[in-house]
Amino acid sequence: MMNKITIYNLASVDSYLFTINPNIGLFYSLVGTWKEDATLCGSETILKSGTPVDDASAISSARALPVDRSKAVLAVCDSRGRVKCWANLKLSGYWGEFVALCSRATPKEHLDYLDSVGVKVIVEGEDRVDLVKALAALERDFGAKTVRVDSGGTLNGVLLGLGLVDEVSLLVQPVIAGGDGPSFAKLPASANIPLELISCQTLEGGYVWLRYRVLK
Repeated sequence: MMNKITIYNLASVDSYLFTINPNIGLFYSLVGTWKEDATLCGSETILKSGTPVDDASAISSARALPVDRSKAVLAVCDSRGRVKCWANLKLSGYWGEFVALCSRATPKEHLDYLDSVGVKVIVEGEDRVDLVKALAALERDFGAKTVRVDSGGTLNGVLLGLGLVDEVSLLVQPVIAGGDGPSFAKLPASANIPLELISCQTLEGGYVWLRYRVLK
């Protein structure tokens, strides 16, 4: 059985992901809709989250934390070994288990760091993470049947391009961001992925919540 994968983002009317004064509380109040088994993020999203880089104290505290299977797994796609804040992510209390998705090109010193923090590792792919195989392993080894993607345009685009996404959900902020900001999904002009509307709700402050089924 394949994972059910939902991309969920907050975006402006012109589809940019970073806007001024977004209603983050409203965004996260809807997360429970999917009852996710895992949250999937790209490394860039974690780096931009402001989570502090680990120090010895954080690593020591994080190693002592037990796995909590009542909470979702956090999986981060990080072939280059850029994320160095895993201990602080564990200490945040939001997730119950932690998995780095790596490739065979991931530096050994980074794999050693992950082991020191008590983060599980899935290695699939040569130079980049093979997401098809990595997501299959995430379901097989960690029970991640329902996955919510909380990421930016690069990972969103790759997942959509591979045909792995079942639902696209956008919370649209009533603002036109303008400029040349990061878009919802980086895809070629020929992508033309058809969608079917599941629901459309107007929420507080003029926000609109759009849910689409990806037609495969």
